[in-house]
Amino acid sequence: MRTRTLIRTGLLSTALALALAGCGGDGGSAEGEESPAAEVSDAHAEDEGTVLDTPFEKPELVLTDTEGQPYDLVEETAGHPTLLYFGYTNCPDICPLTMGNIAVAASELTPEQRAELRVVFVTSDPERDTPESLGPWLDSLDPDFVGLTGDFDAIQAAARSVGVALEPAYEEEDGSIVSTHGTQVVAFSPADDLGHVLYTEGVTVETFERDLPRLIEGELP
Repeated sequence: MRTRTLIRTGLLSTALALALAGCGGDGGSAEGEESPAAEVSDAHAEDEGTVLDTPFEKPELVLTDTEGQPYDLVEETAGHPTLLYFGYTNCPDICPLTMGNIAVAASELTPEQRAELRVVFVTSDPERDTPESLGPWLDSLDPDFVGLTGDFDAIQAAARSVGVALEPAYEEEDGSIVSTHGTQVVAFSPADDLGHVLYTEGVTVETFERDLPRLIEGELP
């Protein structure tokens, strides 16, 4: 599989461009509806989370979990610190790295903290990421991670509502499959269920280890 990088910039309050990068591959852009701009006050290091001036609302999304059961994102995660990521199991680089970093950081939490945290992985490739294939992939990282699959249009709309660009996978003449998706992790606070923090692909496991306990308490990094 080949993946194509997607970069989209929003207007930021200090003209800072926040890139929406795709998973591996060569440069490119996608057609269609623009994602809402994420606004931040100050420049930030690539390995740090970005606190948004205007937080995102949690997407109203009902999909199928790895047990084949309906999962209502808003209802199931209400009042819980939640990390939301859109990716796919055939991703060769960024998806497993990002989810692996979160898994390592989550393993350092106390049992009480871990019980509060929700980590939700929504596939950007639902045609191939079925509940049967998505479950074992996530279990190999952390059995407490939630995996969701379902209608692509609903997934795409939800991703775009939180500033994550996502386009349908397609096959090229040589048989390779091109998949394009943003790589941000959106962190929702348990205090108000709004997405206050974005983590991009440069964020390290150390950043997640430092930030997760604070996010669980409803604080910002």
